[in-house]
Amino acid sequence: MAKDKRLAAARATVDAAKVYSLAEAVGLVKQNAKAKFDETVEIAMNLGIDPRHADQMVRGLVGLPHGTGKTLRVGVFARGAKAEEALAAGADVVGADDLAEKVQAGTIDFDRCIATPDMMGVVGKLGKILGPRGLMPNPRLGTVTMDVKGAITAAKAGQVEFRAEKAGIVHAGIGKASFPTDKLVENARAFADAIIKAKPTGAKGNYVQKVALSSTMGPGVRVDIASLH
Repeated sequence: MAKDKRLAAARATVDAAKVYSLAEAVGLVKQNAKAKFDETVEIAMNLGIDPRHADQMVRGLVGLPHGTGKTLRVGVFARGAKAEEALAAGADVVGADDLAEKVQAGTIDFDRCIATPDMMGVVGKLGKILGPRGLMPNPRLGTVTMDVKGAITAAKAGQVEFRAEKAGIVHAGIGKASFPTDKLVENARAFADAIIKAKPTGAKGNYVQKVALSSTMGPGVRVDIASLH
């Protein structure tokens, strides 16, 4: 009941018919993030695409200048010297066939999965498990690479993966409510810029249609698209 009252009070501070500047929207989201934990600030962008068509899919990685405030667990499929490089670079889980067996048994102790090219024969068999979770390594995303150290460093530094859902929406956490407003604004702009640059060839008409910010437990706040630049 207290949670419902808090959400109702938060919604009362947001004019649903108004489109706010990015800085105003961040301020409102921070103001209404009153849960007992440090809520994640999320951005959602409605795009004029149909991801069911290959030439309209939007997917990629973007490094947020101020990180996400979340500790990302990185798993790496590698052998020999590359496995040692992964451990030295701060990977949380490193392995080859042994790691594949753990994943098949249902133990997935990572939020980002990286693999060296020679390991894709092993990793490919895990597609039905890793794919639906968005964890399948992909060379286009830089997660199938010989530069294991670089990929791990980027992931740990606050790199965010995005992928359009069926309705053409992309969303991601861009920081914590405790972040200063200017840092959340810069992270939001970095994310939006990556989405705009990832505009697919098949997209027609108005590409970015709506943008909103929210916190984990708070109401959505519509953002003026022009203020994202």
